Amino acid sequence: MWLRALMGALLVLFWSSGFVGAVLGTGYAPADTLLSWRYLIAATLLWLVLLARRRPIPRGAWWRQAVLGGLGQVLYLGGVVTGVELGVPAGTAALVAALQPLVVSIAAAPVLGERTTARQRIGLAAGLAGVTLVVAGDLEPGTAPWWAFLLPLGGMLALSAGTLLERRLDPPETPLVALTLQVTTAAVLFWPVTALLGHAAPPDAPGFWGAIAWVVLLSTFGGYGTYLLALRRYGATRVSALLYLTPPVTMVWTFLMFGEVPVLLALPGVLLAAVGVWLVLGSRHGAKTVGGALHSGPRERTGRFLPRHPGLVPGRLRRAHGRPGGRVACRAGGEERAGRRADGLG
Repeated sequence: MWLRALMGALLVLFWSSGFVGAVLGTGYAPADTLLSWRYLIAATLLWLVLLARRRPIPRGAWWRQAVLGGLGQVLYLGGVVTGVELGVPAGTAALVAALQPLVVSIAAAPVLGERTTARQRIGLAAGLAGVTLVVAGDLEPGTAPWWAFLLPLGGMLALSAGTLLERRLDPPETPLVALTLQVTTAAVLFWPVTALLGHAAPPDAPGFWGAIAWVVLLSTFGGYGTYLLALRRYGATRVSALLYLTPPVTMVWTFLMFGEVPVLLALPGVLLAAVGVWLVLGSRHGAKTVGGALHSGPRERTGRFLPRHPGLVPGRLRRAHGRPGGRVACRAGGEERAGRRADGLG
């Protein structure tokens, strides 16, 4: 329980740091310059770690993670950051991005078989209402063209699609390998665009590199790394619900760093969003997960590996899967499938 709470707190903290990093970075350079240098440096560091640890890259990993990276890294961040740069009010962009948990929860049932309970649906609605209150005072008219408002919307839909697809594919790559390939994909896609626009050269201001360090360490490694890890452990609906807390936490960041005073409705909005997240995460009964089951440690990994390579699995784990009681502790369909696999090996 404490590990889940810690991971949730870190996810909210690191994810909200990305909005602060966007404010820091776009104060020195255009959005494409910030994103290109962010992903180039992050990819370089991740490849050094990956090569040092000699982590293998599974077959088919490149195309899987390239698609996921294109959705969750390139389209999401490109849409949100570029929309804000074009004049979309920050509150409007935050509100649109905060619709992601609602979209994921609606699509999770037909796509993943993750059934939401009535309590979870009430929590999702309460979280959305809380986020609306938090950003209500920031919804002033901007100077952006009408089509610029479609960029944060498209980014939010891309992140939702990436979240659902990641759970659907249930990729075997570790979070380190997945993040490395996704970040590399983003760097490869961002740099040609930045070069064509003539924005490849970084500014001379030292503050730009401070912003790069911020978004690489906190937002990329911390935010996306924690997001991938939590998504695989706790499911799409629960993890997405935590994103309701990012606008309030971002509000605290900006108050402490930039002196932006919260609006009058911020406090009740924060409380309502917190209640919504508690309702979603606190629901233990009635939720069914079919497909993309939750990880349950070494025995689940053995369950997927054993039918193909029985001679390479330690005898203790083979015997556990050969016993009637040696089923993988997954939910619903995942448990049934794993149980049939284990019983067939006995």
